[in-house]
Amino acid sequence: MPVYLRDERNFGEAASGLVLTSFLLSEAIFKSPMGTLCDRYGARLFIVLGPLISVLSGILSLVVPKQDGSVTESLVFIGLRVFDGIGIAMLWPAAFAEINRVVKDGQRQQAMSLMNFCYLLGIALAFPLGGIVNDVTGKKSAGIALAAAFLGLAGLLAIRFVPKGTAHIEREEHEEHTTTVAGFLQSLRSIPSYLILAVVTFIGIGLPTYTFKFFPADEFKLSETQIGALVFPAAIAMAALNLPMSHLASKMGRARSVHLGLLLCAVGMWLVGAGMFAPAMRNPWILAIGGVPVGLGFLLAIPSWLASVSELDTTRRAGNLGAIMTAQGLGAIIGAPLGLAMYEKLAPIGETIRVGETTLGPSFGRYSPFVATAVCVTIAFLLSLRILKSEPR
Repeated sequence: MPVYLRDERNFGEAASGLVLTSFLLSEAIFKSPMGTLCDRYGARLFIVLGPLISVLSGILSLVVPKQDGSVTESLVFIGLRVFDGIGIAMLWPAAFAEINRVVKDGQRQQAMSLMNFCYLLGIALAFPLGGIVNDVTGKKSAGIALAAAFLGLAGLLAIRFVPKGTAHIEREEHEEHTTTVAGFLQSLRSIPSYLILAVVTFIGIGLPTYTFKFFPADEFKLSETQIGALVFPAAIAMAALNLPMSHLASKMGRARSVHLGLLLCAVGMWLVGAGMFAPAMRNPWILAIGGVPVGLGFLLAIPSWLASVSELDTTRRAGNLGAIMTAQGLGAIIGAPLGLAMYEKLAPIGETIRVGETTLGPSFGRYSPFVATAVCVTIAFLLSLRILKSEPR
């Protein structure tokens, strides 16, 4: 969607950020009520309808009359992305609830690891497939059509294979889950430091989210097929390492895993972001090398972080996790459009900054979201040292 908006619809990066942020905001707002409805009516309906809503929003995105990023066109796309966010908000809580329902208590960690593996494998395949169809057809809309086809297939598979079910969680947890606002306010009073850590971390995660597809094309002149080839081995490696890293995290303990994971992410992002000020560091290999500690850190930190939150208060497990996910969503909503604005607005400033005989050029803006991410993740690492205390071995 970001490349389609910029390269075919003539939206600027900042304008694209506003459109795409409406998706993040819609998803964040509707996840909790959709989860509540899922508890009431069962997961199957939502796992089927969620992808099909996204199919419809994707198809409609291709037939909106082109007006070169006018206000009217922007408002239409914002409405479509809100619609899309509702579809995704229907899908994910239902999918997680269904997985937790069908496996035994002792298998839930393995089930979540398998879910994460499938998610990463999907990403690994999506980048090259989307890039190839865009390059072969010469149209950025082709990738959206392909995405709609896969989402439609997902909905049809859900009709065939997802069993009919009833409520998925106990009455006490359900009652707590339905009081979303009250539960968030209670968590805000009881675990404010965890919520701050979640917001700071996910501002960092959000910053390069929408610029990442632009960056290799603008900076290294790579085609979309080449970008997919660059992402594919890294995503496959993350998927393959998911289970071993979860075992390592279990041995290290949750707090140490979060500390080390955030530290690795910070190191990788500072390595990548160095290209903002050092032209010699502007190389695709630096991007790939920096991605290694980021990927390993992600696999260590995220599951351990959520496990730590779930153990803070076992009587309010769902409420605290819901509050944390809301805080993470708010962080991503702040970071994503900010990253696109930095990418666009700081590029011309680089032409005025000289290093020796040359200027930093547009790369100054293109690398800026990575530097901002490195700052956020470094702050998050320091906060985690204070907030998450290492448990006895």
